[in-house]
Amino acid sequence: MECDVAVLGGGPGGYTAAIRAAQLGGKAVCIEKEDRLGGTCLRVGCIPTKAWVQTAFALKEAEETFAKLGVNVGAAELDFAKANEWKDAIVGQLTAGVAGLFKANGVEWVKGAGRFKDANTIAVEGGEDVTFRSAIVATGSYSLRPPIEGIDSARCVDSTGLLSQTEVPKRIVILGGGIIGCEFASILQRFGSEVTIVEMLPTLIPQEDEDAAKELLKQFKKRGIAVHLESQCDRIEETAGGLTVHFGGESVDCDLMLVATGRGPVTQDLGLEAIGVELDPKKGIAADEHRRTTVPHIYAIGDCAGYWQLAHTAFREGEVAAENAVGHEAVVDNRGVPRPIYTDPEIAGVGLTEREAREQYGDDVLVGSFPFSVNGRAMMQNETVGWVKSIHESHYGELLGIVMVGPHVTDLIEAGVVALDAEATVETVADGMAAHPTLSEAVKEAGLVALGRAIHLPNRKRAAAKA
Repeated sequence: MECDVAVLGGGPGGYTAAIRAAQLGGKAVCIEKEDRLGGTCLRVGCIPTKAWVQTAFALKEAEETFAKLGVNVGAAELDFAKANEWKDAIVGQLTAGVAGLFKANGVEWVKGAGRFKDANTIAVEGGEDVTFRSAIVATGSYSLRPPIEGIDSARCVDSTGLLSQTEVPKRIVILGGGIIGCEFASILQRFGSEVTIVEMLPTLIPQEDEDAAKELLKQFKKRGIAVHLESQCDRIEETAGGLTVHFGGESVDCDLMLVATGRGPVTQDLGLEAIGVELDPKKGIAADEHRRTTVPHIYAIGDCAGYWQLAHTAFREGEVAAENAVGHEAVVDNRGVPRPIYTDPEIAGVGLTEREAREQYGDDVLVGSFPFSVNGRAMMQNETVGWVKSIHESHYGELLGIVMVGPHVTDLIEAGVVALDAEATVETVADGMAAHPTLSEAVKEAGLVALGRAIHLPNRKRAAAKA
């Protein structure tokens, strides 16, 4: 089989690349070994996890909010089987939708595991070879498992294994306090699990803004989630009823352990080294801003190629790689990459964290924070935990970053993405009109606080009047 662009992998980056290449007139083939398109994200990652997030939020509203709003429904009770039905239905709809998009755009899906035979041929297990002018590698990532005694127990699962559970674990230990670990901790506590997080670093979500991490820790403790920071797991023992997890001189019993200690790039056994594609053992396939590898007509995108491990970055990288593969010119701009975390409270950021800003700009950094506790829409929703933080440099007023904690901030962060992509100033954000009453007013208000011009909060010090 011959084509213009062969895409190895049908996840967010891969299917986007195949569709975009076809839109631009190329004959595109996508090689995917799984029974359904969509990759980890649609099948066993982002989508099913966030379906559970929605179930958890519904439980929270029933338990904490409905009665306050005058809606009496009785005691909330989780029907886990029904929740899983809902989760699986959403996954089915979206994966089928990708197959439909392939058909609509003329992309051919070749089912099977692919491996580079040479620099212009991919051999497909159980099928015919695919020859190409350009190729895009989008093979994704896999869950890492640290070398800890006893971690091979069947009761130690990764995120895929956890999502396949048919019963809510009564007690769960989550190894790793990063994004995946914290999201599942938040979900499972709401589902009724006794949750313990063991994290070797001194903070949760260590890549995020420090204030956001502190707020999440505070709220997790309020909810009864046990968090052990700066604690390294030593060994795991199987017991008659479950597991005993040993860490930092302590131990805890559980029914299940989630291993959420990061993900590694899928680059093994693809034949890449033999054709001259350079690999980084930790980050994966080396690729430039065009997503071009060390072999000029072969591109790499998404989790297998370093940069970010986010579905939305893979989407954009897929578009860029496809455009370059068919002769256009495009680059990836990583300035405005949103960082959503679907915990309760939600967290989202874009641009620099406060620490990163101060490291780069020193004393020229100014910040402003506006709490949801005085936002009218948040009050109406009974969701007043959190705040929006605006970060800018004082010389030109350029916006450097926005960090949010609170209700629906994973949706609100798009305002910050657009502002950073447009290289907006803090004045642009602060002087713009925000619809009232909305949660998005907090973004404008944070800018006003940063400028010393707060309206709905007392200013800490009187700022000189500005025209």
